[in-house]
Amino acid sequence: MPKKQRIQRDWMSKSLALAFPGLALAFLLSALFASLTPAGVPGTATQVQLTMWVVPVLWTGIAGFGFLFRSGLRAWIWLGSACLICFGLILLIHQLRDFV
Repeated sequence: MPKKQRIQRDWMSKSLALAFPGLALAFLLSALFASLTPAGVPGTATQVQLTMWVVPVLWTGIAGFGFLFRSGLRAWIWLGSACLICFGLILLIHQLRDFV
């Protein structure tokens, strides 16, 4: 039976991955939420407040699970890829909303 890999202890690269692409991912998920609501991005005051206050909750969740990556490089790759996917989805939603 192969030996299980342990989680590496490169805290600095993981912390930086959580600080930069992790925070960007929280903002992008919040923007994705705002884009998917019927009112769109310039929505009501309640939607704006909810969109603003969901960012720390999302970032806390991302940071909580972020140290479970096996290496800092994997954290950067996964979080960076998730950011690119979210950004692409936001652009696609805005293009479809303008088209329709």
